[in-house]
Amino acid sequence: MKDLGLKNLLPAFLVLLMVFPSISKSADRLSVYTVNYPLQYFAERIGGERVDIHFPTPQDVDPAFWMPDVETVGAYQKADLIILNGANYARWVSKVSLPRLRIVDTSSGFSDRLITEDKEVTHNHGPGGEHAHSGTAFTTWLDFSQAIQQAEAILKALQRKQPDDSDYFTENFTKLEQDLKALDAEMRSLAEKLTDRKFIASHPVYQYLARRYQLELSVMTWEPDTFPGQAQWQLLSQVLQQQSARSMLWEADPLTETAQKLSGLGVSILVFAPCMNVPNEGDFLTVMQQNVENLKTVHQ
Repeated sequence: MKDLGLKNLLPAFLVLLMVFPSISKSADRLSVYTVNYPLQYFAERIGGERVDIHFPTPQDVDPAFWMPDVETVGAYQKADLIILNGANYARWVSKVSLPRLRIVDTSSGFSDRLITEDKEVTHNHGPGGEHAHSGTAFTTWLDFSQAIQQAEAILKALQRKQPDDSDYFTENFTKLEQDLKALDAEMRSLAEKLTDRKFIASHPVYQYLARRYQLELSVMTWEPDTFPGQAQWQLLSQVLQQQSARSMLWEADPLTETAQKLSGLGVSILVFAPCMNVPNEGDFLTVMQQNVENLKTVHQ
């Protein structure tokens, strides 16, 4: 009688699997947590529908200086993979206990080429409050050749965790790699036309961009949503007297008042968004493509 009961239940169970195939597939997907949007984008492009990617930082917060709550830290601790940027990015990571065997440091492949900043500048902006720019420069992905290495680190981690999907991940990575190589080639070609141009950076986030594409930068510490104080304008005036820089890189469009005063000084605004958090429109690739287009206006 028991065997007969099992035989009767088996067809019904198979029907459920046919009707709800996502139930069994969902259980097999890796749970992956990242610490910034570029890594989320790379992981989504590579993992596709076979990986669940999570990036819990609120959209209006700088992920580099965000501190997650206890519940969110617990979610990271339970993840199958924790994708880190490295270069001392997301400093909260050093303050909590995370499972080492599930951590992927995506910049470890070029750790000997990380840029160190000696000067410390502390300031406030956004909900993240006061923070300092010092130590290791962390916007590594703005060198698109390094972005490829970071994406490859994610590929290898996914393949180790889910070897049955290795070919699928490789195929997706190859497409992402082609996109990033195209960006890198376009930036290198553009940089050759800008060798005689000097730039001002509104924020210390363009170190790897400047090194890879040989851009000469003078760095300020200004915020798009804050009108600079008198001391900051005086410092800019000194820079303009010493150099012929007439273009200023910004993470986002500055206040109208700031833009107008810069225009009066003969300084044009170029938005080159690092895209650390989820953009309001588009994705990582489209934002970077627009960045390149914005930079092209200098040469036109």
